[in-house]
Amino acid sequence: MTTQTYIPMPGAANYPEGSIGRLMEPPVAVFPPAMTVAEATEVIRELAKGPRLVTYGYIVDPGGVLTGVVTMRDLLLQSPSARLETFMLRQPFSLRRDADVMDAMRLTVNKHYPSYPVCDDQGVLVGVVRGSKIFEEQAIEISAQAGSMVGVEKEERAATPFRQSLKYRHPWLQFNLLTAFVAAGVVGIFEDSIARITVLAVFLPVLAGQSGNTGCQALAVALRAMTLGELKPGGGQAHLLKEAALGLANGMLVGLTAGVGMYFYATMQQTPESPFQLAAIVFLAMTGSCFLSGVSGVLVPLTLKKFGADPATASSIFLTTATDVASMGFFLGIATLWLI
Repeated sequence: MTTQTYIPMPGAANYPEGSIGRLMEPPVAVFPPAMTVAEATEVIRELAKGPRLVTYGYIVDPGGVLTGVVTMRDLLLQSPSARLETFMLRQPFSLRRDADVMDAMRLTVNKHYPSYPVCDDQGVLVGVVRGSKIFEEQAIEISAQAGSMVGVEKEERAATPFRQSLKYRHPWLQFNLLTAFVAAGVVGIFEDSIARITVLAVFLPVLAGQSGNTGCQALAVALRAMTLGELKPGGGQAHLLKEAALGLANGMLVGLTAGVGMYFYATMQQTPESPFQLAAIVFLAMTGSCFLSGVSGVLVPLTLKKFGADPATASSIFLTTATDVASMGFFLGIATLWLI
């Protein structure tokens, strides 16, 4: 069995990280249009002795511009005297060397070719990239997203040394601690309210957890849409409105359940405050916090992308801060205004 050996393109490191240029191999089996089948076959016989597996023949004009592609099947079935330009596949599909790997994956997802020609902006053939390399690279990228959301660097693997892993992770944990202080500061503002109405403290984790889950759902869908190219230019607003509506609807539904829970808990505890009022406060706070969580789940990755950052990088840290501040601020703020 013939095995393919990956031979990176010389100078591939000069291309941007995550671009097709980084994955290119030198083009082989490059022929002029007037070459005959017999001549091309002899060239391919010599190429087959090397480590590269020849899948297609690439036809270029004198300026190196890609004009056609010849498959090995067509080469086998044609007359030895036939010229390649008479049966080549014209206007072949190609990739640009500076294209992002994710964009290339979207373009090739329904083609499934073993390899793809890579051209510059003038259409000159500059390299070849294998389909397997594109999807292998993107599989690594997608697998890294879950870690990026909580501050684990893409470069970290299971075999990464302890000190390097500590270097990758610890700064984000310090940043997460800083954002936690922000949420704690919100609770501190309403310290007197909690001291006077102790039942409020019981439902703080409920609100924070529920709004956090709502935000994570919106964030997961937004990241998936960005990964698959479903968010077209200008389509972010429509998606934002949808997630805002979903957050509002889900917040009202879970707020109703949480409000009933608060009503019965307050009744059993015989709180001096009206159980109905406490239930209404929980309902309003849950509705408002889930609404803002849904909005934040979309705005966080969109904002990171707008500023040129990886949309998945530590997004859950920013989202958790937003949802904690919103849920606790809503709950304690409404309770203070209404009851105190």
